[in-house]
Amino acid sequence: MEQLNNEHDFIPRMPLIGDIAPQFYANTTNGKINFPNDLAGHWIVFFSHPSDFTPVCTTEFVAFQNKIADFAEINTVLVGLSVGANASHLAWIDVIAKMKNGVQITFPLIDDLSMNVAKKYGMIHPGASDTNAVRAVFIIDPSAIIRTILYYPPVLGRNIDEIYRAVVALQTASVFGVATPADWTPGENVLTPAPTQVKQLWKHDKKTPWFLNYKKLSKDDIYRKIRKQKSGK
Repeated sequence: MEQLNNEHDFIPRMPLIGDIAPQFYANTTNGKINFPNDLAGHWIVFFSHPSDFTPVCTTEFVAFQNKIADFAEINTVLVGLSVGANASHLAWIDVIAKMKNGVQITFPLIDDLSMNVAKKYGMIHPGASDTNAVRAVFIIDPSAIIRTILYYPPVLGRNIDEIYRAVVALQTASVFGVATPADWTPGENVLTPAPTQVKQLWKHDKKTPWFLNYKKLSKDDIYRKIRKQKSGK
């Protein structure tokens, strides 16, 4: 569905949690991509950057790359986007590799000079910039459903460990049929659904309110189960 912005301009509706991730074809620093079809069966962290050769973005690229093996262990791939041409992306990646403590960026960075993909995903926020994407993060599940959306302004660098934690929490919720409480990390108690019948209510642990049902779930059990998704076992 499209929304009227003014009498001459139409913009697409921003994708929301629970939507199927909008499909697109694009060139990337790793070659052509049909997104998200080419990544079917994987969890995806799709993230945008305001621009190439910017300080905050550079630190985030290094941080994402340093965490890429951990994401891979939980069947998760990284895909970046910056409003710029592929040649600029490659030059920036070359600079990052040659920095002190630099790294070789292996995840794809989408060429989006036209801003078509950024607009399709609601990454352009006119209040911040008409030409640069904000720091958006879309966590997409193996069925191409958007499960989490995060937005950060250009001045605020993202916490990559928190994005990783969010993916683990989403996978834990999917695999075990639970929810995760505030500040949860793997190994801490999770939450099971509240009672829906009287007979369930009487079995509830009276140490907490009836709607709070905690359950122990070990870190080892979580990672053993979610890592099996990678091999399809």
